[in-house]
This record gives sequence, C-alpha cells and structure tokens, in this order.
Amino acid sequence: MPESEWPELSHEDLDRAADRSRVFWARRDGKRWRLLWLLVGPGVLAMIGENDGPSMISYATSGVTYGYGFFLPFIVLTFGAAIICQEMCMRVGAVTHRGYGELVIQRYGTIWGWFNAGDLVLTNLVTLVAEFVALRVGLAYFHLPAWVAVLFGLALVAFSQAGHRYWRWERIALGLAAFNGLFLVAAILAGPSWGSTGKAFVTLSPFPGGSFNTMLLLVASTIGATVTPWMIFFQQSATVDKGMTPRDLRQGRTDTISGAVLAALFGCGALVVGAVLASHHAGGVQGLAGAGFPGALRNVTGALAATLLALGLIEAGALALLTISASTGYAVGEALGVHHSFNYSLRRALAFYVCNIGAALIAGAVILIPGVPLLSIALNANVLATVLLPVALVFLLMLANDHRLMGKWINTCKTNAAAIVVVVVVALSGAAYGIDSFLLTTHLVGP
Repeated sequence: MPESEWPELSHEDLDRAADRSRVFWARRDGKRWRLLWLLVGPGVLAMIGENDGPSMISYATSGVTYGYGFFLPFIVLTFGAAIICQEMCMRVGAVTHRGYGELVIQRYGTIWGWFNAGDLVLTNLVTLVAEFVALRVGLAYFHLPAWVAVLFGLALVAFSQAGHRYWRWERIALGLAAFNGLFLVAAILAGPSWGSTGKAFVTLSPFPGGSFNTMLLLVASTIGATVTPWMIFFQQSATVDKGMTPRDLRQGRTDTISGAVLAALFGCGALVVGAVLASHHAGGVQGLAGAGFPGALRNVTGALAATLLALGLIEAGALALLTISASTGYAVGEALGVHHSFNYSLRRALAFYVCNIGAALIAGAVILIPGVPLLSIALNANVLATVLLPVALVFLLMLANDHRLMGKWINTCKTNAAAIVVVVVVALSGAAYGIDSFLLTTHLVGP
C-alpha cells in the first residue's frame, strides 16, 4: 500500500503512542522511578478506591462493635487476598490487551459475558448509592445538605471525564487517593490504645462474641470491602486503557502491592477510630446512623480528628464514584462491543460515557429519597459484592490459566492454590450470612 493510502491516525492513537513513548524512553534510559511513576495507577486506584465510603464505614462499625481484636488483622489478611486477585487482573490485561468483560464474551459466550456485566451493574448501582451516603455523612458534618453531596459527586465525575484522556482522569483520581491517608491521621489523633492495637496483630484473637448474625454481616462486609467485582473489571480495563504490556508486569505488580499496603494501613485507621468510639460511646451500630461517625468522634476527641474523618469520608466516596462509575462504563462498553476508553471522545464512545455518568446520576437520586436507611445500605453494599464475587473470580481464574491467551504468563501452581482458597472463603462467607439471615427471618433459629 502506498504511503498516501495509509489510514490517518486519530488523536486517540497519537495519545496512546505519546504515553508509550514516555515509557520507552524512561525504560531505555534506566530511570526506574520515572518508569514506575508513568506506570503506576490501576493497582493503586483499585485498592484505595476500594477503601470507599461503605468500606470505611464498615471498618469503623467493626471497631465500634468489637474493638481492636479480630477485625484489625483480618483487614490486612483480606488485602492480601486482594493482591492475589488484582495481580491476575493486571497480568491478564497487560498480556491480552482486552478487558475482563470482553474476554469473558470472547472465550465463554455472550450469555456469560452479559451475566457478569449485569451482576456488576447491579452491584455498582447499590455501591454508588453508598458512596453518596459517605459524601452525605462527610458533608453533613460541615452542615451541608444532601443535595450538595449529590451535585458535588456528579460534578466531579463529569469534570474528570471532560478531557477525554485516560492519563488526565487517572492523575485526578490519584490526587484524590492521597487523601485516604486522612483516616490514619484521624486514628492517631483520636488517641487509641497502642498496646491493644499491637496485641491484635501479634496474638490470634478468636471470633468475637455478641450477635452471630451481626458478626457474619461484618465479616462478609469486610471481605466485600477489599475484594469486589468492580475491582476486577476496573483494573483489567484500566490496564488496557493505560496501554500496559508484558514488559510492564514488574511495575504493575509493584503498583498493585503498593496500593494494597496503603489501603490496608488506611483501612486499619478507620477501624481504630471505631475502636476508640467503642470505649466512649454507649450506642451500637445503629446508634451512630443518625449523627454519623464524625459527629460521634468530635464528642469524644475534639474537632480536629472529627474534621479529618469527615474529610476522609468525602474523599472515600469521591474517589470511589470515579473508579466504580468507570468500571460500569468499561463493563457495558465491553458487553456491547463498542469503544470504551477515556481516550475516546464523547461522540466515539457515547455508551461508555453515558453509563459512566448515568450510574452516578441514578445513585445520587436515591439518597435524596426521604427515610432511606443510609447505614444499612452502606454495610449491605459490601455484602452484596461478597455474594456476587465468586462467579467473577472463577472466570478470572480460568482466563489467567488459559494457555492460548496467556502463553508463558499463565498462573503458577502457587497462585492457583491461593486463588482457589480466596474463592472458597469468599463463597462461604457470603453463603453463611445469607443462610443465617434467612433462618432468622423465617424464625427457624433464634437471634
């Protein structure tokens, strides 16, 4: 074909080429830290994005209900499980250059692809409602009404997408993610019992007492706070959108592990805040639903720690609005087989952007309904994720073991063993809570 007949490169092609050119020169010149800076993003955003509103409320609720004990090391353990799952997402995306939903459709058929996408959209809508709950609780501390939370969240989602550039969207999200550390600062200012905190990590605490159903709820909610369907869709698709290749796997693993370490540390901070409240607050879980955790913390430790906690809840909800809305757009775009990238214009990726902003719009409208049980939604959003997660994990495991797709980058035996354990534990925790709740509802067992 003569040069005059070559197809003209679109601005999307040029943008992606520019991103990869910077990676190439950083790698060639041996600038390791610059290379990591260029490739960091999907892993950190998946992990810290999962430190969202319902997750941090769930961690704080566990601290209020049971103190330091069992749940503090359990948070760290669940993020270890998240590393196993998310490393597979990153690797599959970098090797195949295809999103999770797209690969499921190509390898296992349209029915399973749409089933996974439908699961995700349902879970995401409930979770996005919970993100607006976090924004509402955080802004209510500053005496701002619910409609301000809705407008703020929607404006943020729209602003982050306005540049039609993945790199710009990712850097905005990473800037927000840095403020997740406010939970750790708030925990330090709250004056926790450092002896009890350290003891929780070095001694094997038994399952906590109290209501068995509440304990199962918080276990399932904690698992759903660290490993969720949206993370699978998001990280694999973001890895593709970023243009990562098998040469970037080392940096991709560093990105994922770093995100998990930071998220676990900040999540433990939220639980410690709850544990501090446990020693001063007479109410249980529902006792904090009205005033919210920031107001309760202000009564115990003063305004500074409470203000940081409120700002942390705003950040947690805001960042998750970006990442979870993005995963919705990715999933629907992949299921429909249309353009699904932040590098495309609104005209060329209409379904992607409509689903992205539309999911946030629907969720924002829900929290304006009078009498909505906000804390219940926040806790059960994670439980729903736990119940629906095993199917997504099984397909991810099959994709990561597909020789025709992955070649020499398939799972190792150790990775497979660890992933199977994660699938089994997630499935059992969701099933246990569901069965116990059914038995209680039907009065076949006592509370």
